Amino acid sequence: MTDRDLMARVFACIDNTTLGTADTVESVEAFCHKTRSMAMNVAGVCVYPRFVPTAAAVLKGSGIRVVSVASDFPHGQSSIATKLEDVKALVSAGADEVDVVINRGLVLAGRRDEAVEEIRRQKSLLEGRTLKVILETCDLPTRELIEVASQIAIDGGTDFIKTSTGKGSSGATLEAAEIMLNCIKENVKKGKKTVGFKAAGGIRKPEEALQYAELATQIMGAEYIVPQTFRIGASSLTDSMYSLLTK
Repeated sequence: MTDRDLMARVFACIDNTTLGTADTVESVEAFCHKTRSMAMNVAGVCVYPRFVPTAAAVLKGSGIRVVSVASDFPHGQSSIATKLEDVKALVSAGADEVDVVINRGLVLAGRRDEAVEEIRRQKSLLEGRTLKVILETCDLPTRELIEVASQIAIDGGTDFIKTSTGKGSSGATLEAAEIMLNCIKENVKKGKKTVGFKAAGGIRKPEEALQYAELATQIMGAEYIVPQTFRIGASSLTDSMYSLLTK
């Protein structure tokens, strides 16, 4: 596979993201129209909850999925009751995928069963939609804690594990990605479902995105680089990669 072929595959796995504090209905609508106008589809458009109806209206029939963040993004510290209400609201609003934030407090305190149950309850409300659990690996200072958080999310029934919110002290790293992908691989060896992986936070250059795809290919195989199991959360990356692919 050439770099260009891999780049095209990665482009199809992008969650084109607008999570700015100054986002408006008008700016999100324009962002979605621009994304839809591209000659190649990304996997999804990720927006804040209040903009889900706007994104759903613009992207209807395009094949591009509507993604939203929830679970007290980016902190993950709201009550489980509030988290569940947020998920139900997103389903009603038309989200196809929901990216929730793991409760890092529970992870760091060793309260594993509670953390698993929070994820399980959120997943149960999605009615077949895709759940991604954000670990925020910059807040998990050891390899073991990243492994524990990954396993908690997988045991809770997530469809993807995601590196970062993009709002923490740092974003995605190849080191954390390797730990997460190896955790996914070990679960597959045990007969569990193949969970997807999403890298997000600070990935701005095409060559950076390709590094994550190459790592995932080494660990999970080339067939893993499809939207069903691999995503890159990004904003400026989308335009630069599209420009290269359409030269």
